[in-house]
Amino acid sequence: MSDTRTTTFDAVLFDLDGTLVDTAPDMVAVLDDLQRTEGQVPLPYAAARAQVSNGAAGLIHLAFPDADATNHERLRLQYLELYQASVCVHSTLFPGLAELLDLLDADQCPWGIVTNKPARMTDPLLAGLGLSLRAACAISGDTLEQRKPHPAPLLLASEQTGIAPARTVYVGDAARDIEAGRAAGMATIAVEYGYINEDDPQTWAADHIAADTAELTKMLLKGFNLDT
Repeated sequence: MSDTRTTTFDAVLFDLDGTLVDTAPDMVAVLDDLQRTEGQVPLPYAAARAQVSNGAAGLIHLAFPDADATNHERLRLQYLELYQASVCVHSTLFPGLAELLDLLDADQCPWGIVTNKPARMTDPLLAGLGLSLRAACAISGDTLEQRKPHPAPLLLASEQTGIAPARTVYVGDAARDIEAGRAAGMATIAVEYGYINEDDPQTWAADHIAADTAELTKMLLKGFNLDT
């Protein structure tokens, strides 16, 4: 390792939507199109954005609250089909995170992704952003039978990075991320810049909370120690 970092962890894992990548522009655009097709006026962007971390099911529940189970599933599948065709049109890394990944790479600190997003969306998104060959692992929501908040996806990621959970940090923007990280025996960082709805990250029992990407970068490179 170089002297870039002064921390005691050896790998970083990120949630995807709302943590590493701002996927809301594409996910909300697809929801808007679906609502128009169904004869509805699209929701305000901010309201839909806050549900992006809850995936297609959360967005459909928000936009079509009166849909019965059959229609909800029909709309969810239709949404996923539309989204798969435009998964990386306007999605980008959050500001400052491209530089953070460059620094982690330069320091030979493996980083990876653990998301509940299905692989058929995760893989083309990472490819479109040029991250597929850089990430040490990419665990999707259907890689295993279990999904977050179950710790199994994080433990699989730890196996693939070759770094023990106790020396790994997991970064996420939802309570289930922190729950999964803690259950896996990893240090956790909750980020407040993501798609947080009405939850209070202070109640998630994360080891640390980063208000923005600059603070996250500072924690990961200079100021975060696993035994603090």
